[in-house]
Amino acid sequence: MEFEVAQVGFLSIIPPIIAISLALITKEVIFSLLLGIMAGACIYSFAMGLGFPGMFSTTVNLMISKVGHNASMMIFLALLGALVALITRAGGSKAYGNWAARKLKSPQSVSLTTGLLGIIIFIDDYFNCLTVGTVMKPVTDRYKISREKLAYIIDATAAPVCIIAPVSSWAASVISYYPTQTGITGMQAFVGSIPMNLYAVLTLIMVITLGLRKNGDYGPMAAAQRRARENPKRAAKRPGATGDELLTLEVSNQGTVMDLVIPVFFLVGFSMLAMLFYGGFWEGKTLAAAFGDTDAGSALSLGGFAALFVAFFLFVPRKLISFKDFFVTLTAGVKSMVGALIILGLAWTISGVCGDLLLTGRYVAGLIEQSQMPTAFIPALMFLFAAGLSFATGTAWGTFGILIPITINVCDIVAPELSITSLSAVLAGSVFGDHCSPISDTTILSSVGAGCNHISHVATQIPYALTVAVICFIGYIIAGFTADLGFTRSVAITLPVCVALLMATLAVLPRLLRWRQEQPAHPVS
Repeated sequence: MEFEVAQVGFLSIIPPIIAISLALITKEVIFSLLLGIMAGACIYSFAMGLGFPGMFSTTVNLMISKVGHNASMMIFLALLGALVALITRAGGSKAYGNWAARKLKSPQSVSLTTGLLGIIIFIDDYFNCLTVGTVMKPVTDRYKISREKLAYIIDATAAPVCIIAPVSSWAASVISYYPTQTGITGMQAFVGSIPMNLYAVLTLIMVITLGLRKNGDYGPMAAAQRRARENPKRAAKRPGATGDELLTLEVSNQGTVMDLVIPVFFLVGFSMLAMLFYGGFWEGKTLAAAFGDTDAGSALSLGGFAALFVAFFLFVPRKLISFKDFFVTLTAGVKSMVGALIILGLAWTISGVCGDLLLTGRYVAGLIEQSQMPTAFIPALMFLFAAGLSFATGTAWGTFGILIPITINVCDIVAPELSITSLSAVLAGSVFGDHCSPISDTTILSSVGAGCNHISHVATQIPYALTVAVICFIGYIIAGFTADLGFTRSVAITLPVCVALLMATLAVLPRLLRWRQEQPAHPVS
């Protein structure tokens, strides 16, 4: 469906301002996005002479257009929710937990294995949070690792892993928001953004580093770890803990580790083969070209359907799930994704309002040109803006929908060499805000999966998240000033500097904070 463009100047930035402001005030992202859409439709309708009735027709037509264009993404998310529920109910996650309890021999190996499992389950953050928590909670309790530390590891390997995995629900979301008129596909842009997604990369390095060290924790997390060592039973059952009572699926006791591995393996494998098929690999294109030209939504949907097909023949004949319960569980899994689907539909629509109807990106680009602000600061500023919005709203996906089209349109006009770096900064800032926001779905699900008091999880995690975020901000300033050297050279300079800063910080902070804690409150005379 084609829409005429309205040239409305300053009014073009009102829809995102309304959406952002209301999100900050109300903390309700659905309400905020909907009001932003309606405001944009109102401006467009009166500018085009459609009047008051045109506001509603424009909203509905644009929403139909955007949802219809991205229907394959919505189907994939629904199928993914179904697969998560089926694997959980078949007992695959539980079986892995029992296996891990027998094989792991130290707190360090348990922490590293927990992080590794979180990295392996990169398909979806919801799947990650609930599966890793359910699987590893008995193991971490046995080795006196605090529930707060478990919740942090879960959270730090949920969104940060999904946002750098090309086959994931998050990749599908980012690809769907990427403007189509930029000369490269959304998949190409997403893959290109991975090495400069500093928050995701550094967070994973931090998880591994903390897992290897015996006394690497600092701040509130160190206190939580101390409580777990001194009184593990009390630490494991802190007041207000959530999780077990919410995970109400009846889980089979006959599941094996392969009941977790096989469906995920086939999901990834079928999805990648489908991407090559839709990209024309078997028609003579190179591997890179096929991945770049693929229809990601259709490929992921095909992979999800194939994985469900495998799960049926893996679970039902062995009576891990009855024929009837298979479809009851499938339906429950689809329902679990409704909230994400609503946010996606609204985010796509407000992206269309700003990008297709009012050309908000072009207007903002003009302001930046007139302000003569050094373009080198764009990535760092976009990181901060995305972080603040994502933290306030508790959703990275809503932030993607608002900021990605604007950021890419601005960079295409004033600084094309910063397009991928700025996209990386938006993704990184969005994940940081989502990672530590107390109203984020993944933050809440990490608390649920770990059986940890939610406020305790937030309080212990924020210092760790801020440590990485500060280094990321420095990194994006470096990336902005090295962009003229080319993207590859910019990454080669920026990433090692950031890793070195992180290693130095993680070496100094535990000793510094421990030294301060050991000092007397008042000088001894």
